[in-house]
Amino acid sequence: MVRVRLGKGISQLLNNHNDDDESYVDYHYDEPGMSPGTLVIEEDAPPPTLVLIDYSQAAATRVVLRTPEECAVYLDSQSVSWVDVQGLGSEDILKRLGSVFSLHPLVLEDIVNVPQRPKVEDYTDQLLIIAWMVMPDPKGESFVREQVSFILGPHYLLTVQEEPDLDTFHPVRERIRGSKGNIRRLGPDYLTYALLDAIIDGFFPILEAYGERIEDLEDEVVRHPTRQTLTAIHTLKRELLTLRRSIWPQREMLNSLIRDHSALISPEVQIYLRDCYDHTVQILDMVETYRELASSLMDVYLSSVSNRMNEIMKVLTVISTIFIPLTFIAGIYGMNFDPSVSPWNMPELRWYWGYPACLVAMGAIAMALVMFFWQRGWFKDLSAIEDDGHQRHR
Repeated sequence: MVRVRLGKGISQLLNNHNDDDESYVDYHYDEPGMSPGTLVIEEDAPPPTLVLIDYSQAAATRVVLRTPEECAVYLDSQSVSWVDVQGLGSEDILKRLGSVFSLHPLVLEDIVNVPQRPKVEDYTDQLLIIAWMVMPDPKGESFVREQVSFILGPHYLLTVQEEPDLDTFHPVRERIRGSKGNIRRLGPDYLTYALLDAIIDGFFPILEAYGERIEDLEDEVVRHPTRQTLTAIHTLKRELLTLRRSIWPQREMLNSLIRDHSALISPEVQIYLRDCYDHTVQILDMVETYRELASSLMDVYLSSVSNRMNEIMKVLTVISTIFIPLTFIAGIYGMNFDPSVSPWNMPELRWYWGYPACLVAMGAIAMALVMFFWQRGWFKDLSAIEDDGHQRHR
């Protein structure tokens, strides 16, 4: 399972990255020389839980299985048997499960060695479907990406998840229990569609959260951009890239299910799969739009920082311009000429009102410059900067 952590910058993620951090893992790869069909079990993988839901139009039964061999009783029946395996922490149970369902060693390898790229593979009497599911992380402000494997047979569906009780399948289970819609009327291919549709629809709440984050960042970038804003933009762009890489191959997977006619999927269900494919395209469009908005946020950030720097330089220029003539006058009268030596050696030093006159002249020059800048409208921009500073301190 890949956890995508929100609210961290790229530099911080890189500094904190270690061998246990799976945020940068995209696909599983075999070590050189590894035998095909070798199972790689993660040390922290939870032990598998086997849940069977057997249903027909008349009734539905839910059973928690103690051993994989208990599934065999249901596989030959005419009812639909959905075996949901939650957890990959036991190689023995998974191999026994493969023996019960007559799984090809490469199928079992794709199921266990996660993550695999979403795909469809036809094994004549079985159909392997690999999909990725995203959902909000219950441990914090993040989202979780998890692989779900489907093995579709004539009267059964086997699903394998990485984590127990962490999926988007609850509405499907409720539809089976309450006999809502067509799910108990149709076969395991429709159940497969229903679960895939639940996976695809699970992207929409995540994207809604990203839309709100982008709106907040737009306001922050325009009003008071900071270095934390830049970090948030980088983080947003990286997470949207992760979402895109999660949904893009699933579009190809669904297209393959629609294009390659399998005997295990009826024409009626293929129509529903086309609707699921349309949702995938819609999600891709939203992700691409958000990625473009995130990229434009960087341009707006740089423009806002540049404009703010120009305003700050304008403030400094106004202050410097006002004090330049005052400094000039103070510098001249601070040279301590002696008027007794020559009448050209600053005769103003002997004026009775010389000091007040100098202060009045300096004040008049300062006021004249202030009035000049006021008429040019410079102080309106300076007041906007002051108001922005007060909002930031709040």
